[in-house]
Amino acid sequence: MAQNVVGIFESQEQAENAAREVKENGLRTDDISIIAKEENDNAQQMFNGRENVANDNISDGTVTGGVLGGVTGLLLGMGTMVIPGLGVIAAAGPIAGLLSGAVTGGIVGGLVDLGIPEEAGKRYEAEIKKGRILWGMQSEEENVEQVTDILRNSGATEVERH
Repeated sequence: MAQNVVGIFESQEQAENAAREVKENGLRTDDISIIAKEENDNAQQMFNGRENVANDNISDGTVTGGVLGGVTGLLLGMGTMVIPGLGVIAAAGPIAGLLSGAVTGGIVGGLVDLGIPEEAGKRYEAEIKKGRILWGMQSEEENVEQVTDILRNSGATEVERH
């Protein structure tokens, strides 16, 4: 049975290192979801000085700017959107498609759709509001421990399994 392994990163570099490590260990990068708030200094570069960013078409794989630039080669569906109460965010992976279809449900709704409990989703949304980067991966049970270790070794905090 698949589980979601989720961690919070302080920096873009840490999130990229975790994704790179997943790939180097032969795990599916298609199952990684990343969300970063535009106000996060690390995510700011994705907008390349643009103002009034509106929803990009995430579902067709549009990539905007350079946020998590090293990861964009690993992840499809990178894009930006406006989430009420959060502002502009960048999202990549399976979560991006869920958020683009349900922007009014916010991040919590998208996380619930991925199988993450609502209470945990609210905590994660609060972390994103603070400018941190949410990194999650759906993993088969035999790989959960390996993904958990990768996140912790890459500097993630609040590493949890759902």
